[in-house]
Amino acid sequence: MISLSPTPALTGCLRSVHHIALNVRDMQASRHFYGTVLGLHQLQGADVPETLQAEVASGKVTNFRTPDGVIVDLFWEPELLPPDPDPKAAFTRANHLAFDIAPELFEQAIAVLHAHQVLIDHGPVSRPTGRGVYFYDPDGFMLEIRCNQA
Repeated sequence: MISLSPTPALTGCLRSVHHIALNVRDMQASRHFYGTVLGLHQLQGADVPETLQAEVASGKVTNFRTPDGVIVDLFWEPELLPPDPDPKAAFTRANHLAFDIAPELFEQAIAVLHAHQVLIDHGPVSRPTGRGVYFYDPDGFMLEIRCNQA
């Protein structure tokens, strides 16, 4: 439901897309597509985010960097089935979309989400690489607002 009351917005707070996380059924085919077909740089070694190193080592996650620096995370979900054999019929492969925010605005952003009665999935969470909060858009797509450590 659209709120007609004047509530604060995140206008001016969001800086960029931090990363995009996609669920993939066939990791080898997806790694080939993003790395070879699209030519994205695959992160390896120290370039892999600290919070994903164990998953990357086990083959459950692969990370790529776009030319403008956005990270694309591929999460292996081998049981994932399409809702329709025609890939143009539905969009189902995204895990979540993360927006970067300045650390000093993180608490304000959470207050804005609460003010708009946005459903929070989990968080805020703190990690060695920063803080994040996960929530849903009106269609149930998961989003994240995250910041680096101050």
